[in-house]
Amino acid sequence: MTASVRVEKDKGLVRLICQGEWRTLFLRDVDQILRNLIIGSEKIILDLKEITQMDTAGAWVLHRFFQEHQDKIKVEGKTKAIENLLKGAEKDIECRKIEKAPRPFFIWSFLEELGEKSTQVGRDTLSLLSFLGEIVVAMLRLARWPSAFRLTSTVYHLQQVGLRALPIVGLISFLIGVVLVYQGANQLKRFGAEVFTVDLLAVSVLREIGILLTSIVVAGRSGSAFTAQIGYMQLNQEIDAMRVMSLDPVMYLVLPRMIALMVALPFLGFFSDMMALAGGALMGRALIGLTLEQFLVQLNLTITPWTFWTGIIKAPVFAFVIGLVGCFEGLRVKGGADTVGTQTTRAVVRSIFLVIVFDAAFSIFFSYVGV
Repeated sequence: MTASVRVEKDKGLVRLICQGEWRTLFLRDVDQILRNLIIGSEKIILDLKEITQMDTAGAWVLHRFFQEHQDKIKVEGKTKAIENLLKGAEKDIECRKIEKAPRPFFIWSFLEELGEKSTQVGRDTLSLLSFLGEIVVAMLRLARWPSAFRLTSTVYHLQQVGLRALPIVGLISFLIGVVLVYQGANQLKRFGAEVFTVDLLAVSVLREIGILLTSIVVAGRSGSAFTAQIGYMQLNQEIDAMRVMSLDPVMYLVLPRMIALMVALPFLGFFSDMMALAGGALMGRALIGLTLEQFLVQLNLTITPWTFWTGIIKAPVFAFVIGLVGCFEGLRVKGGADTVGTQTTRAVVRSIFLVIVFDAAFSIFFSYVGV
């Protein structure tokens, strides 16, 4: 029998006789009746003895009606089962009444957030150092047992991070050389020293810009790829399966990528230097009429072996940092696929940040030793 409510009014008294099965499937009509019922100052008698069955939804409907007319309502015919359901609805509502916490003063909020971020940075740093230790141990193990070296995987990653990065690295470096000569020549022309544009180009590209720009491109291209690849393997439980089979993920996944990157980045840096010089030579010819012979002569007078090597020496260190952060963030992926994007973003940002920090450290060191 469906749920129903019969309304009887008599001299300031309203009697509501509830009948039938007060279950979820049959409550739409009675809920609408109770919502639209207009009661003034009359007393209400709620008669429940004709209810044959009730569930939690029915108890909710009755409890809401009680709350609206609690000062003038009287209940009759309430069984023990119905009473328990009504008490449960009341307790559930009380649990849902959550007081809004007072908004703290903005300075305290700022300090709290700053403390949380600082603590998180400390935890991440310790985790990264721990991962660095795992890589050092794996490299020592590889030096002791060279047969464990995964040549095929290393060559594959060497192709991905090195050979396939040549077009984008070359194009960006060529354009940077063009821009440097254009800007430098316009400034030096005021002093009649356009020829020293070659000095500006050579020193800035070979010592700093070439390898730094290449490392940033590689961090965005290859570092993010490392994070995404290892991250999806983590989500698919492939890395857990490797550990079950007593295979070290650092040895089989991380080292081939890092070795390939450490081999490829010095060559990419050299290629970047050459493309930047080529772009500068072309722009010098077009802008100030500098012939190729004059360019090479001035270049030979400007650079020394250390001008070149100060840039190339940085490459393996930058490669190690990019590979370390990329693989570390990939292994930290957990939960859903959205964390892959989050960790990939973190890997790129942190890699670029650390590359710039190490570049500044190298610059200070080279200045200190007089190179």
